[in-house]
Formats: sequence, structure tokens, C-alpha cells
Amino acid sequence: MLDALSGKFPVSVVTGFLGSGKTTLINKLLKRPDMNRVAVIVNEFGEQAVDNDLVEVSSEQMMLLNNGCLCCVLRGDLQETLRDLYVKRRNGDIIDFTRVVIETTGLADPAPVMQTLMTDEILQENYRLDCVVTLADAVNGLEQLETMEEPVKQAALADRIVITKSDLAGEAVTAKLEARLRELNPQALMRRAVNGEIDLAFLIDVGLRNMKGKLEDIERWMGEPDEHGHRHSHDSRVKSFSLRYTEPLSWTSFSQTMEVLSALRGSDMLRVKGLVNVAGHKGPMVIQGVQHLFHPPVELEAWPSADHSTRIVFITRNIPRETVANLFAAIGAVTAA
Repeated sequence: MLDALSGKFPVSVVTGFLGSGKTTLINKLLKRPDMNRVAVIVNEFGEQAVDNDLVEVSSEQMMLLNNGCLCCVLRGDLQETLRDLYVKRRNGDIIDFTRVVIETTGLADPAPVMQTLMTDEILQENYRLDCVVTLADAVNGLEQLETMEEPVKQAALADRIVITKSDLAGEAVTAKLEARLRELNPQALMRRAVNGEIDLAFLIDVGLRNMKGKLEDIERWMGEPDEHGHRHSHDSRVKSFSLRYTEPLSWTSFSQTMEVLSALRGSDMLRVKGLVNVAGHKGPMVIQGVQHLFHPPVELEAWPSADHSTRIVFITRNIPRETVANLFAAIGAVTAA
């Protein structure tokens, strides 16, 4: 059986509101010796350019940086840009990059970027979503989360959250921001960047790399466990919770439940990811979706541990845990009848 995950270029999406320090963080990362074969895609409306000390201009949109990385300016469709990068790499026209970093603009919703990688069949053959990294400015972050929709969604969709400018904001303000972000997305691991620096291992190789499904890889991808299954938040816009089932689920009942949720409340299903114990299958089914679109499920070769429970993490907007749990129970009862 072909491995549906291995051999594909990992793609990291770096997002965050205006002034959060996305370009600064990327520039710092690109200076590291083990990040010298990266293709960086930036939007031309970005706050500032990625390090423009160029060695060579490969085309109007593709520039070779002095550290060996490739910088590509996104002026049109992301699908076309990623396809063009792959073709040029295969033909030897550009560096043989091993990783892609996409920097969104501060006002961007990262969901369409994620959905492009999840649903485009041609891109799926060559790329895989590794992680979404969201930067939050400690000085302005709390106000932005309370007054604007974009930062809330950027935080909710994140696999990793990086707090910037904590030295300027002070400990009390930074701690309040971290607590607010944990309410929005308790599964996302969070770190503070010190002088724009952060451990590289925190930001890369987050997603599953192959179908072998090692326990540490699963835990790294799923994020922080939520032992209580949900978190209480004073903000009703975004809720995070997880569902766990010890008995195997039928694929029919699971897929029908997700189809109903997507049809009725797709725009409010911000992110879903998890492992599903499907009756009759040897390994767990890896599922992940963003709003109404889902990545084709991938079955791992075997369970990474003795725990074969289904665990699904939901980050939703105004959809309580009970609604989803009751729908699973209702459809499960109907399909089992």
C-alpha cells in the first residue's frame, strides 16, 4: 500500500494580525543552517518583505535569498503558485526545496489556505499541511481579540501559538493574553518568542509524516489533551471541546454525522481533527477538516498505543459540545438499527 503521507513537502502556514511579527520570525528562522532549503510564499501586500538580500532572480515572482532559500511572491492564485513551484523544482529551474512556508497577510483568514491544501487533488499528491502557526502581539493582542474577528479565527485554527513582544507588554498583560488564547484553543501549544527567537522544533514537523503513526507524532499533532472534554469561556463565539468513544464507530454513522454538521453549520465548524476507531479497520482513521471541507481520511497502519479510543477535537463557533455529541448518538442509533 502506498503511504498517503510520506514523500510530500510539508507546508507551514504562518498567520497573525497586523504587526504581530510574522516576517521577523520567518527571517530569523531562515537564518538557521537547517532551514536553507525552504520555499517561502509571501503576499505582496505583506507588511514588509522577507529578507531581500538577493543572490539571483529566478523569475519575476521567484527570488533566491542569500541563505539559499527561495522567496515567492503570491500575486494570484495559491494553487497555481504551488503547482508552479513544484514544476520548476522538478525541472531544476529553482532550488530543490524540502519545505514550504506560507506567510499570510495580517487581515487574512487562514482557512482558505488550509482548504486549498486539503481539497486540491493535484496539490495533495505533492504537499501536506504540516501546521498553522499563529502569532499574537502581547501589546495589542487582547484588544484585537475583543474587537476583531480575524485574530479570533487565526487563534482558533492554530496548531501552534507564538506570543511576541512580551518584553514590551509586561508579565501581567502577557499572562492575560495567554489565558484568553487558551480559552479559544486549549489544544494549541503556546510559547513566547524572545527577541524574535523561538525553538525551531516547536514550529516544524507538527503534522503526521507517514502512516506508521508513532505515539509521539500523534500526540504532537493532536496537541494538548483536554482531560475535561471542554473548556468554559466567557466568549460564546468560539468553543473548544473533544469527544471520546471507547467503542468502535461505524464509518457510515461517523461520515453521516460529519456531513450533517458540515451541511447545517459548516461555516461555524472552524477546525476538526482526530483519530477515529472505525469498526473493521486495523488502524485509526486520521480526519481533519476546516469548516465545511475535509481532507481525505488516511488510515494509519496500526494504533500507536494500547488506547484505541476515538478522540476528536472540535473548535467551533456557537456550537456547544452537547449538540455535536447528541447528533453522533442519534445518527449512530439510526445506522445501527
